[in-house]
Formats: sequence, C-alpha cells, structure tokens
Amino acid sequence: MLDLTLHDDAVWLPLRVQPRASRDEVVEVLSTGALKVRIKAPPVDGAANAHLLKWLAKKVLAVSPRQLSLVRGHTGRDKVVAVAGLTVEEVRERLGV
Repeated sequence: MLDLTLHDDAVWLPLRVQPRASRDEVVEVLSTGALKVRIKAPPVDGAANAHLLKWLAKKVLAVSPRQLSLVRGHTGRDKVVAVAGLTVEEVRERLGV
C-alpha cells in the first residue's frame, strides 16, 4: 500500500525514480510503500528532478507545478514530493492506487 502522509497541509508522496527510461510512467507500488516511477530525463544538473515535478503535476496529479516541491532525495533515487492543495484521498485517486 502506498505510504502517503500529511505534513504541514501537504501530502508527502514517497517515490523511487528510475531516470533515463524510454517513457514517463507510473510503474507500481513497492513493498517499501513508495511509488516506483520511470522518467525520460537524465539525472544531470537537476534535470531529472525538474522533469519529475513537472510531469507529476501536469500529467499524473492534474495540479499546478507550483503545488509540488521536492522535500527529500535531491541527489538519490528515493525521493519525497510534497503535494499541496490535495487530500490524501485525492492523491490516491489521481494516482489510481
């Protein structure tokens, strides 16, 4: 089950990111409670993080990119993204998990 938590009026979404994939996609919920995603962008100079946040906002969660921020994992594959303006239930529904 996806491990979503509420912190300071934002839903924290744990992610396991695979950069340099052939396409952007949500893969599965891992046993650790994180959502595994693949993104096309390479992990160079923050390009993957910027691409991840923009893609999650526009294509997956249907929110403004300003509503997302990277809380943890700026240089690693395991990340936590804060989603402002949505409830835990809304995030689950939009992710389809």
